[in-house]
Amino acid sequence: MTVLVNVIVMAGMFLVVPAGLRLTGLAELDRIRRLWPLFAAPGTVALWLPRGPTAAALALCYALGTVLLALHAPRRALRGRDRSPAGIALLTALVTPAVAALALVAERRGHELFGFGLEILALTVPHFHFAGFAAALVAGLVCRVDDGPAGRFAALSVPLGTLLVLVGYFIGDWAELAGAAVLTAGMWTVGLLTWRLGQAAGRDRTTRLLLFTSAAVLVASMLLALSWAVGEATGLPHPTLTWMAATHGLGNALGFALCSLLAWHRIRTLRPSESRTA
Repeated sequence: MTVLVNVIVMAGMFLVVPAGLRLTGLAELDRIRRLWPLFAAPGTVALWLPRGPTAAALALCYALGTVLLALHAPRRALRGRDRSPAGIALLTALVTPAVAALALVAERRGHELFGFGLEILALTVPHFHFAGFAAALVAGLVCRVDDGPAGRFAALSVPLGTLLVLVGYFIGDWAELAGAAVLTAGMWTVGLLTWRLGQAAGRDRTTRLLLFTSAAVLVASMLLALSWAVGEATGLPHPTLTWMAATHGLGNALGFALCSLLAWHRIRTLRPSESRTA
């Protein structure tokens, strides 16, 4: 499981975060996006080293980049920006990598942060890159395209569900189940809106396939997440953490996050005439 989780985290650090920052279209994030590889490189090295001071120091370098990114959220909030549901989703995306980095530093140091075991901390890192950053970002993007009730629900429920899952870590399994239920509802709504986006007239075949794949994967991956949370809260049989990493984690990383971001980059860059002939 360690190798698989590390590969997923590397994809989050090097591909998902910088690609997502480009999609925000915010000029103020251009500098940190260009500098991001300088933070991600030591962070990825830390993943493969034995736990200890060296690995923790390298992880701290990555954490510095995530903190610099997270600081943009309160700045934008204080300026009165991003008060819409889509804007709230964007602010959530800016903050969640820092949560992942905090877990990474503690896990690489071998410190059970807030009483959480090292295995849980290790899984928190990919969770807040994909179920945090990528999910909130994509929820905000679909809301900007479809600003109806479903779009606003997606943009608000994904950040709320992510927050409730985080709080549930401290309160207990039933609180975490509530967060998983809200997050699943939000992600399934994102999947529905993504599917509709793929059906739009003039959409090229590649973009359509990426959008349909992303939407379909969300149905299965979030069902797994919900079943795991139900099992943890009730004691009913449920997938192991290793199985969840190999199915839910890999599906969210490749099937949802990467496919969604690639699709949105194509939507943003292809002109209608190019889209019809691609």
